[in-house]
Amino acid sequence: MLNKSEPYYTIDMLIQKILDDEKQYDLSKIISAYEFAAKAHANQFRSSGEPYITHPLAVSFILLELGMDTDTICAAMLHDVVEDTDVTLEEVKKRFGQDVAMLVDGVTKLGKIPLFTKEEQQAENVRKILLAMSQDIRVIIIKLCDRLHNMRTLHYRPAHKQRNTALETMNIYAPIAHRLGMRTIKDEIEDLAFRYLDPYAYGEIEQMLRIRSDEREAFIQSIREQITERFLDAHFRNMPQIDGRVKSVYGIYKKAFLQGKSIDQIYDKYAVRIIVDTVNECYNALGLIHDMFTPIPNRFKDYIATPKSNMYQSLHTTVIGKEGLPFEVQIRTWEMHHTAEYGIAAHWKYKEGISGKDKLESRLAWIRQIIEAQQEADDVEEIVRTIKSDLAPDETFAFTPKGDMITLPSGANIIDFAYAIHTEVGNKMKGAKVDGKLVSLDYQLSTGEIVEILTSKDPDHGPNRAWLDICKTNEAKSKIRSWFKKERREENIVKGKEELEKEFKRNFIRVPEEELQSFLADDMKRHNCSTLENFYAAIGYGGVILSRMTQRLKDRYEKLYGNAEEPEIKTYTPRKSSTGVVVDGEENVLVKFSKCCNPVPGDDIVGFVTRGHGVSVHKKTCVNYLNAIDTGIEPERWIEVHWAENSINSSAPVYKVTLDIAASENIVILAEISKTLAEMHIPVSELSVKELKNGNSSIFVTISTAGVSQLNNIIAKIKKIPDVISVDRTVK
Repeated sequence: MLNKSEPYYTIDMLIQKILDDEKQYDLSKIISAYEFAAKAHANQFRSSGEPYITHPLAVSFILLELGMDTDTICAAMLHDVVEDTDVTLEEVKKRFGQDVAMLVDGVTKLGKIPLFTKEEQQAENVRKILLAMSQDIRVIIIKLCDRLHNMRTLHYRPAHKQRNTALETMNIYAPIAHRLGMRTIKDEIEDLAFRYLDPYAYGEIEQMLRIRSDEREAFIQSIREQITERFLDAHFRNMPQIDGRVKSVYGIYKKAFLQGKSIDQIYDKYAVRIIVDTVNECYNALGLIHDMFTPIPNRFKDYIATPKSNMYQSLHTTVIGKEGLPFEVQIRTWEMHHTAEYGIAAHWKYKEGISGKDKLESRLAWIRQIIEAQQEADDVEEIVRTIKSDLAPDETFAFTPKGDMITLPSGANIIDFAYAIHTEVGNKMKGAKVDGKLVSLDYQLSTGEIVEILTSKDPDHGPNRAWLDICKTNEAKSKIRSWFKKERREENIVKGKEELEKEFKRNFIRVPEEELQSFLADDMKRHNCSTLENFYAAIGYGGVILSRMTQRLKDRYEKLYGNAEEPEIKTYTPRKSSTGVVVDGEENVLVKFSKCCNPVPGDDIVGFVTRGHGVSVHKKTCVNYLNAIDTGIEPERWIEVHWAENSINSSAPVYKVTLDIAASENIVILAEISKTLAEMHIPVSELSVKELKNGNSSIFVTISTAGVSQLNNIIAKIKKIPDVISVDRTVK
């Protein structure tokens, strides 16, 4: 484990650490780097009042604990000299060589960039780090250790800087540490950031853990002793190492507070780790554990056969001991353990580093994807959004019909899956089946599901613009935008110009045509658009998000033209039908809900003008709507509709929805479902059961609900019923 204390680091401590280490270091080069940095930072002090050199010394110390090499230690010692002193990068290169200079440059922030906001400045710095780490992974390892020490000493900073740094750490550096498999660093910086972002919740969890510390230690020690006694008679090459641990504070927060559980409902709050010599011994140990304790159904995960995207491997199982307390058991080999603790840095700590790019190629492909996504978006802040969403620790593992595993962030859907397979698969997709059943494109995937993407042979077939609002991963969004950027330029220009004119009209911005390019010059430069047409096209395919620049445009307009007199606005109150749907601009319209997708208040909807039967309301994710838009058949019959405000907020359940509940065999499951719905006062109009070949049951229940918000609450309650496997909204 990394040292979490804050000692006053000295060069003597560092030298002793190097001498005690079994690895070979160029001690004279490291001492020379220290002396150079100490001289450069001579008159600088940290917020704590300590000499500034204590910070690079501390970062170097953490990197030594990770087993990093001589050049990395030197770069850590020098990582702030170019940014914070008069030292130039050329001086560093001349004195310490090309590699050290490249690492120092990689972690050095950019100077203040004209026209850029604080958020854009942050994004540009992150982009620079990613570009540098794509060339040498040691750049981000230094940056993570730098951030770790800054977080350990954050209490010396002003309150507003504490929160800003903690937020940046949680949104950017923790996800990167997770993807690199550096668990020890990820857990600590998450806990430290959480302490400043929500001190009350942090204190509450810490207090609960402190109160039960003796009980916890006794419980874990008891389990360890039981396992050790049983393993003495087993045939292991060497006696396995058995450790106990408690989940991190932020880990408990995510499970308890965000999922509405009590601390007692977190099954993996306590964990025992068993480390053996071989993969075969992992599975032998698993058999012994399941023989000793009662395994909890659906709580076994084999990350050895299907490693996580950060190369993490272990067997996870949750069992119940004689004390009646559930706990998690993790079983892994020593090599898996090194990777789990130190991630990419394990190659330096336990091997001789990584020579050549080929060995890192597969593990670092995600860096290039993030950079490419930002370039396609023409928006520098895209890089931060991608890190926050696509590198999330919670992952879903779904499979193609051929058995290939696709790893996606939790909450990802069919569109994300298709684009994760290949760009062309996503572009040609026309539908999908999950476990053999047709599903809508917004269907959220669960671990273990088999997904078949249905593609079109039409050479002109491409993605739908509506997909940008449906998909969750920025990888999918960037590929969709890329297709529209390349294939639909003229259409993008027209659409982009219309959107800009609407935005101007909505905000009373009236810029003369001949002055428009000059008025938009700054924003065109931000998004690398050399002409007005390019800017329109970027808006049209989604590379430029108008809502993010509206306030800036309004401020600029007021500065250049003054406050324009707002015109008199004629208000129009569209007719609200008895169904709670408003058809914009049309009166006396008969409205009915389509049976193919069963929309309810809260869903994004669209209307179809039928022949003689009024307007049929569909979800915007409805397969029929998306297919109609793709094929271009009678587009003029699709019109804008929306829910009346009181229909979304209404508590009167008037919309019929059918749920498909998959459950394992249990004779009282119907009674439990009925009881749950009755307690929530939800009317049930139909209930049927179908036995499946695997012994499970598929239960269809048709209920009345007020809208999506209430429906999500109902689904969440049903999912908590024991033996319920999944709950999906369907069409009966």
